[in-house]
Amino acid sequence: MVSEKENHNNLANFFKDEYNSLKGYVRSKIDDTTDSDAEDIIQDVALRIFSRPQDALPINNIAGFVYNSIRNKIIDVMRTKKERLDVDMELENLWTEFAELFYGKSANEYPDYLKEKLKWAVLDLKPYYRDIILAVDFEGYTYNEIAEQTGIPEGTLMSRRHRAMSLLTNALGAKKREKLIFSMNELGH
Repeated sequence: MVSEKENHNNLANFFKDEYNSLKGYVRSKIDDTTDSDAEDIIQDVALRIFSRPQDALPINNIAGFVYNSIRNKIIDVMRTKKERLDVDMELENLWTEFAELFYGKSANEYPDYLKEKLKWAVLDLKPYYRDIILAVDFEGYTYNEIAEQTGIPEGTLMSRRHRAMSLLTNALGAKKREKLIFSMNELGH
């Protein structure tokens, strides 16, 4: 039977000798990984292996154990990446729907830079205006639901949303006017 110290030394030697092979393995399993991502995965696995409890069974097949651990870590990374991409896509769809509502056009009638300007304009609103836009237009709450949760009357909430939309219109209109004036100045008018 292998002692704990021998097991630790065997693991350390394996990681030292096979580090580049392990990086290549990680990169072969994840299409868009970088060296630093691969190293992060390997180091996380190594940390977990070396942090095992003192009374854990010794590892008889070090290569099999390490590669299996790395494979499991890659699966975990891919799951979280997929969840993050799903959330990003959902948020992008919500911005598109809001832009369509705000501009009154279908998504293909205006370029992406308008959506980006709209995002920044919403983020620049005072919190109580921004919150009502996000709650109603992004999270799908009704005025009644918000009123019940916050204690703010529905009429006040409707007024805030109306005012927020007006502020957005003015902010985006002002930017358009500034751009026009800047363009005219560039042309010498």
